[in-house]
Amino acid sequence: MPVELDAGIADALAAALLFGASVPLAKLLAGEISPLLLAGLLYLGSATAVAGFSALRSLLSPSAVRREARITRADLPVLAAAIAAGGIVAPALFITGLRAANGADAALLLNSENVFTALLAWFVFREHVDRRIAAGMAAIVAAGVLLVWPATGHTTGNVWGLLAVTGACLAWAVDNNLTRRISARDPLQIAAAKGLAAGTVNTALGLHAAGAVLPHPAGTAAALAVGAAGYGLSLVLYVLALRRIGAARTGAYFALAPFVGAVAAMAIPGEHPGTLFWPACALMAIGVWLHLSEHHSHPHDHEALTHDHSHRHDEHHRHTHDFPWDGREPHAHPHHHPPLTHSHRHYPDQHHTHRH
Repeated sequence: MPVELDAGIADALAAALLFGASVPLAKLLAGEISPLLLAGLLYLGSATAVAGFSALRSLLSPSAVRREARITRADLPVLAAAIAAGGIVAPALFITGLRAANGADAALLLNSENVFTALLAWFVFREHVDRRIAAGMAAIVAAGVLLVWPATGHTTGNVWGLLAVTGACLAWAVDNNLTRRISARDPLQIAAAKGLAAGTVNTALGLHAAGAVLPHPAGTAAALAVGAAGYGLSLVLYVLALRRIGAARTGAYFALAPFVGAVAAMAIPGEHPGTLFWPACALMAIGVWLHLSEHHSHPHDHEALTHDHSHRHDEHHRHTHDFPWDGREPHAHPHHHPPLTHSHRHYPDQHHTHRH
């Protein structure tokens, strides 16, 4: 079955490439900077880059018509919970795990975030996941088991490191599903808020634990740069993917990240994959292919809905405007959707939350 790459899939894959490439770089930095402090610097780099891009966007596109829907007061509890899970708990576990685990194995194990994200989306948040996605998740779980199975010859420290990485992936999965709830809002605002809050907390805790000692300027600059691309830009693209294709499928396509990280880690002296790395890699590849080759289309109903988000005037948006509009798309404003029944290929985005 041919793979169709729409905007949401492209966003998820680009986010995966950026984050995956940052994994071995973060491991190199983890040898010089304490885990919490490194996590803080990575997120501060993310916040700085995203805030700068947001300011540049405003300068280059001054318009009275909004391009994105802003975060509202009602969104704050969800955003705060997402920040706590994905911006504070997960980075600390992840950096701690990287210091003890083999880099290639830890990078490949990051695919468990995809599994946890899909399971939470399916069973907790009631997002539709079909059999093909479930089969892909099973292949990825099997690959993860190969990596942490004691008989593989891993050292005790490496096993504990891999378990810490797994815990980080679970926390990120909680973050992913919570962020999916507010993904209609401006992704730059979401990424900046996450980066600033997580960066401030982790940096403060890291400095306290390290006796208020910052790393040398080159190390600090490197951490900020890795955070800008691997966390900041990657997160913006991830939020856009959540908006367009839902949490489970975004997590599925994001499964490319560990492959990128594993390949990059092999270029680091002293990093060698375990004996079961390649069989695990094959299982991961099968799982990713099952996710990528999914095609979901059937007749479905749209109930009447009024909301505010960035949109183009497609088949779901055929409304008029009660304000001066410059004709540029996408744009954001409160708008109403009348009831509609039709059939087309779709994903569980904010317009397709129907039962199956």
